[in-house]
Amino acid sequence: MPAISVIIPVYNVERFLRRCLNSVLNQTFSNWEAICVNDGSPDNSAAILEEYAARDKRFKVITKTNGGLSDARNVGMQHATGKYVLYLDSDDSIHPQTMEFTYKLAEKNNADVVNFRKDLKLRTKLLVKKFLKRPVSYDEVATQRMKKKYNLNHVCTKVTDEIIFNSTERSHRLKYMQVKHCYVWQNLYRREFIKDIPFIKGIIMEDFPWWSEVMIHRPRVVITRLPFYLYMPDDNNSIMASSKRIKKALCVAAGIKHIFPIYRDMATDKELNSWGREFLWPYIIHMYRDTMRATEQSDRDQAKEVFNDLYKIGVFDNPKSCKHRRYQKKIFKFLGV
Repeated sequence: MPAISVIIPVYNVERFLRRCLNSVLNQTFSNWEAICVNDGSPDNSAAILEEYAARDKRFKVITKTNGGLSDARNVGMQHATGKYVLYLDSDDSIHPQTMEFTYKLAEKNNADVVNFRKDLKLRTKLLVKKFLKRPVSYDEVATQRMKKKYNLNHVCTKVTDEIIFNSTERSHRLKYMQVKHCYVWQNLYRREFIKDIPFIKGIIMEDFPWWSEVMIHRPRVVITRLPFYLYMPDDNNSIMASSKRIKKALCVAAGIKHIFPIYRDMATDKELNSWGREFLWPYIIHMYRDTMRATEQSDRDQAKEVFNDLYKIGVFDNPKSCKHRRYQKKIFKFLGV
């Protein structure tokens, strides 16, 4: 049984796929399997996957009809056999020491989750565009920090059994050793801990409800500041860039509709208050703003129905700040209540 299963959903990413797979091959840790889920990709991605599978038996290729990112991740989880799981998007890559360090930290601390960060050297779209214009192939794109060698003895960590109080989606300055954002790919997970937490099929912004559900099961988490993930969006083909604002709003609403009753039933008052302040209301605000920017009346009418469904189950009842109360009033005005 491999120690780590890397789940890689693949769709229309032939320009970046070799760089992604090479970053797995180049790991300083060897006891892994890579579950590559070809989600009906129409380009040359399938041939590239077969090439790597023929080269190294640790690459396992699963081919399915297109069902979206969440569905591909769920299928990958069904085939994973490792003690731990690492999610890697196929247009991104990871630092060579990612598996070695996260595995050792998980084992040392008996952790369910080990958190790391993305390489902020490519944190803006402007830098991404400049980087991609360099005269190199996509296979070679990296930052200097991705080549840096780290010493585990010199890595600062924080271990917590209360991750819900140490995570945030708000755009304020981070507290020391706090998890910022709910990106699925910024953690190593114990497979047994997350195997019964599927992603919601058919939506984007799926990270929010999924990570929220992980948190409410109260994992033991090791937080690090290691910049192990190279996230480099492709503005022309990325899911987020091509989605309409109203679609984003409706997907956020679907995520809230799924996760809100879980928190209402399982969370303590303190947990519910923290999650509401740090995650729920920031997403409510994003959802409202995207709806108000929609130009088609039919889109607004559709969103209004969804907002009304959330209103009925009490999603907007407990704003956590003055800002939240202002948006609560705007939402109630939008709904006519």
